[in-house]
Amino acid sequence: MLGGYMGRILRVNLWRNKYYIEPLPPETVLRSWIGGRGLGVYLALKEIDPKADPLGPRNKAFVMTGPITGVAGVPESGRWCSVTKSPLTDTIHDSQSGGKFGPELKFAGFDAVILEDVSEKPVYLWIHDGKVEIRDATHLWGKDVHATTDIIQEELAPEIGRDEAKKIKVLAIGPAGENLVRFAALINDKSRAAGRGGHGAVWGSKKIKAIAVRGHMKPKVAKEEVFKEVVAKMVKKHRESPVTSEGLPKLGTAILVNIINKAGIFPTRNFRTGVFEGAEKISGETLAEKYLDKKKSIEESCWGCVITCARYTKIKNSPFSGEGGGPEYETIWAFGAQTGTDNLEAISKANFLCNELGLDTISMGHTIGTLMELVEMGKIPPEKLRGLNVKWGSPEAIVELVWRTAYRSGIGDELAEGSWRLANKYGAPEVSMSVRKQELPAYDPRGAQGHGLAYATSNRGGCHLRAYMISPEVLGVPSLVDRFSTKGKPALVKEFQDVFAVIDSMVVCKFSSFAIWDEDYAEIISAVTGWDISKEEVHRIGERIYNAERAFNVLSFGDGREYDTLPKRLLEEPMPEGPAKGHVVRLNEMLDEYYKLRGWIDGRPTRAKLEELGLKWVADRLEEEGLLPG
Repeated sequence: MLGGYMGRILRVNLWRNKYYIEPLPPETVLRSWIGGRGLGVYLALKEIDPKADPLGPRNKAFVMTGPITGVAGVPESGRWCSVTKSPLTDTIHDSQSGGKFGPELKFAGFDAVILEDVSEKPVYLWIHDGKVEIRDATHLWGKDVHATTDIIQEELAPEIGRDEAKKIKVLAIGPAGENLVRFAALINDKSRAAGRGGHGAVWGSKKIKAIAVRGHMKPKVAKEEVFKEVVAKMVKKHRESPVTSEGLPKLGTAILVNIINKAGIFPTRNFRTGVFEGAEKISGETLAEKYLDKKKSIEESCWGCVITCARYTKIKNSPFSGEGGGPEYETIWAFGAQTGTDNLEAISKANFLCNELGLDTISMGHTIGTLMELVEMGKIPPEKLRGLNVKWGSPEAIVELVWRTAYRSGIGDELAEGSWRLANKYGAPEVSMSVRKQELPAYDPRGAQGHGLAYATSNRGGCHLRAYMISPEVLGVPSLVDRFSTKGKPALVKEFQDVFAVIDSMVVCKFSSFAIWDEDYAEIISAVTGWDISKEEVHRIGERIYNAERAFNVLSFGDGREYDTLPKRLLEEPMPEGPAKGHVVRLNEMLDEYYKLRGWIDGRPTRAKLEELGLKWVADRLEEEGLLPG
């Protein structure tokens, strides 16, 4: 067997209440798609009808690891991902998560879990050292993520011992997933989220409450001596990078609050401006000084991580007392600047509730900001709010609306549909700052042209992690480029998109990219698996994955140029203040060149490009549907 892989997939047919253990696809398939996101996309194209209802029985949910997941010594190798058709966007969608669940699934003997069809009653899976049980979860339905995790560990303690039960890792949905909130998250280790795109709602539609895993198997490495050399080099580069050795360990992702605000691209009050007057109050520095539990933060670090950016915080004051993992930068922004709120205790409380109830913090906070603008415009009937003070900067509103959304109560039922559907319902579609119906994250692209192109062309909808152009455009990694220029950005965006697709397939943390790049990833894949992969092949694999995703979307809803765009506000309304004042995203200056580099016509892959990437079978499907361009 190849190094890095366990060699087995667990397929669970929920309707039949049966499971099947299958071998991984052949080596030729694995080398072409690696694992994680890539292999998930391959399986989705093979097994999911792109036109299937995401919340119906024909959709499937793939819980994926990669060959690097759980390989001891590799920095940031504690990740896994979920792949499914998103109920928020109708795109093929992957959502990545850290913590310790991914490695534990490998240790339990499996590379992936496929969930198909719909169970008659709530169930959870118990996977331990190669054994599988489908257990009744009726008593867990309605419970939050924390309670679900604790109850499962307590239930299994008599069978495996209390000390061993404490080491069980649980991936679960909360009430938001059960209630089919379109941006419900999957939460593992109580505070780690595969957050974006509503994967939790897909689980809820299938009546799968949780997967609990525990194991003692270990993935093997093919080239031991080479592996040691490569790992030593990777660790050295992590120590030499100021981002991975100083910034992230000291302040976590929240270090970005002041950096991005000073750059004038911290989206404020639903992207009306890029400067938030309350940034210092919600910064990483303030979080660390007032609320951080340093000892607990180290304990909460992801498996195999040398960066240790995890945050664990405690709020002791009423009315927002609580504790838990985070909040991360994106969460602080979503509940903070996006809603005009500078109360870090309220922001933290909203974050804790999202982890417990199973919600994506980005879409949740962003959608609340959308609601606040709609209220200000007079679009929302007052009786819908039940007396809640929904206005910019309201700390009580951001906390209360999390509850209402998870349980689809009152206006929460409409928030649960996401900002795009909310804004369209009330006749103001321009208020939704989204791409492909997924809410944009915490960077205003009017001050980062490449990032704007990355947003517009993201296959999974509004996302900063398809191509994190903030790295070269703001942080200067690997080198600083002119963020206000469009020149050269299409090539840079494509490069990031392709390499990031491989990072998501290995599966490792994208923060590693602050220290290493394509050649390093090629070396570690080769050392672990036994292949001889070059950096050029890394790019080609990533390009294959990106084209396959776009093809799925074309088959799903006709994806193409019409969708490769940004909200009107970002294209037509100049930034009103700050360092990015006067700028809009000049998308038209970049899009055609991007298509040329991709070998696409109007946002759709051509037969020539697909066949070049070994995807003739995908081209044939597109042609059968009359969807091939040219």
